[in-house]
Amino acid sequence: MSNKVTVLGSINVDTTSTIEHIPLPGETIASLKRSSAAGGKGANQAIAAVRAGAEVTFIGKVGKDDSGRYMIDCLNEDHVNTKKITEDNMAGTGAATILLDEKGQNSIIVYGGANQRVTKEDVDAASDEIKSSDFVVAQFETPQEAALEMFKVAKDNGVTTILNPAPAATILPELLKVTDVIVPNETESATLTGIEITDEASMLANYEAFKKLGVASLIITVGDKGAFYANESGHEFLPAFKVKPVDTTAAGDTFIGALSSQLKPDFSNMTDAINFAQHASSLTVQKMGAMPSIPMLADIEAVAK
Repeated sequence: MSNKVTVLGSINVDTTSTIEHIPLPGETIASLKRSSAAGGKGANQAIAAVRAGAEVTFIGKVGKDDSGRYMIDCLNEDHVNTKKITEDNMAGTGAATILLDEKGQNSIIVYGGANQRVTKEDVDAASDEIKSSDFVVAQFETPQEAALEMFKVAKDNGVTTILNPAPAATILPELLKVTDVIVPNETESATLTGIEITDEASMLANYEAFKKLGVASLIITVGDKGAFYANESGHEFLPAFKVKPVDTTAAGDTFIGALSSQLKPDFSNMTDAINFAQHASSLTVQKMGAMPSIPMLADIEAVAK
């Protein structure tokens, strides 16, 4: 039986420029290639979850423009429930400009637009979908107040909450108290706790810091090295699957979405779910673009074997 997942998050059109290296201050360089694709952390995570087998509802906002209609069409094509995505008359659809170097590393500039106008009222309008979910997922490309409202509704109804604190920001203390699983990368985790990550002991120290703030479980993604998890049942570092990256843009989002599609609410299959998510991410980084690179369930299962 597949998980039911509700994602609250950003919807962006991504424009990627492939370059030899990230420009230095004051430097002008030529773009070797330029392309546009559907993206946004929230939309990517929703697509990753649905392609990995979950039933997904999306809560978000787009501008009343061609980009917004394009993004909703993209989500509909993958059978994401888009009925809780609203149009905003005051701001345009979100956008991201991605600088991608020849080694597959990227720098990203984000225009929030309509994403920043998601409200508690938008969340309340989707309360039935939240209550019937197995997991809800949120990031920080939409207002934290909306995420807090969703997590409160979820916790009141026994739904497990997953927070991806990206991009890293000061977190509302109330939000952490209703977060079951927090999933930062190593840089975000260190920024939020003040504890630099150098080894497994420092990762465990990060877990203890989050635990004091009310979070029961921590998963830290460490790029091409792997992922670390810790909760009351124990902790473990799981190595990544080695591949040659082409574009790492949606790797973290793929991990989150794939994880939410497989994880059991009691976390009894945590290791298997993380390994599944790492297989999914390993496929994503081998293709260009954000949403177009996210793999289907059959492809993930094929490499997992």
